Amino acid sequence: MRGVIAKQPGGPEELAFVELDEPLLQKGEILIDVQATAVNRTDILNREGKSGYAKNPVIGVEVAGIVADSNGCKGFAKGDRVMGIVNGGAYADKVAMPANRAMLIPESLTFEDAAAIPEVFLTAYQTLYWIGRLSKGETVLIHAGGSGVGTAAIQLAKTLSQAKVITTAGSHEKLQVCKRLGADLVINYKSEAFEEAVIKETRNTGVDLILDFVGANYWEKNYHSIAVDGRWILIGLLGGSTLKEFNLMKLMAKRIQLTGTLLTPRSDQYKADLTRDFYENTIHYFEKKVLTPVIDQVFSIEDVAKAHQHMEANKNIGKIILKVH
Repeated sequence: MRGVIAKQPGGPEELAFVELDEPLLQKGEILIDVQATAVNRTDILNREGKSGYAKNPVIGVEVAGIVADSNGCKGFAKGDRVMGIVNGGAYADKVAMPANRAMLIPESLTFEDAAAIPEVFLTAYQTLYWIGRLSKGETVLIHAGGSGVGTAAIQLAKTLSQAKVITTAGSHEKLQVCKRLGADLVINYKSEAFEEAVIKETRNTGVDLILDFVGANYWEKNYHSIAVDGRWILIGLLGGSTLKEFNLMKLMAKRIQLTGTLLTPRSDQYKADLTRDFYENTIHYFEKKVLTPVIDQVFSIEDVAKAHQHMEANKNIGKIILKVH
């Protein structure tokens, strides 16, 4: 079979399409004929050799495809259409997937649609509900609203919690997409001080929950934007990871709960439990197209380097898909 690896840590030019042995299934795994996968920030970190937890040399953590071998796992049969997150190896013709993390694809969705769901919707669901504990009618500030996780989080917060959603993005086009997906207030962070807009919108109280993809560059602005007893979830470091100085008393004064999280290095059982909870609570919304994956562009797997360059240019709105078959 064919698969994409990084010849050595580096830029997109290091990605290579090579011949590989098919995966050897372990107990509890099913074999997937990959139809589509997607590009994630973690794939770029793996390509650069920075993740520290990638064991599979083949890049890619989410997949949509057809069951080629159910390996005796109950609930799945050869020919089923499934999607889910895998332990690497998704940029390939075939990949092994833990059966307890496989989700049946609704008939209304294409493989490209399905490949745009697992990583970003599971991350958004985990961040909003398992960690952020978003309740009905609360207010949430979602940064990077035009990203894959951002577009997923906006929809989940509105659909499952009827939350008030405030989001930031860096272009008019991205902000319009956020508004179409349900955001109540959209802020162009390049031309407007988002913290001032947040305080005005919330009548000086601040937001209950922040989904922070940015980190250091937004630290003071996020602090200004959050309410007393607010929850602040750090899920990305696009704006840097190091603070020169920060007064911890400020966190205590507002009683802020600050949590950092990553999904990819979580345990298999955690991912299985998260997948089951997410699927049970959302699949009917996907079937009715109340929740919809947002796709920016579809590349052929042979153009994987161009797909990575597209993500690194930070111009995508929603998911970047790789079509395998």
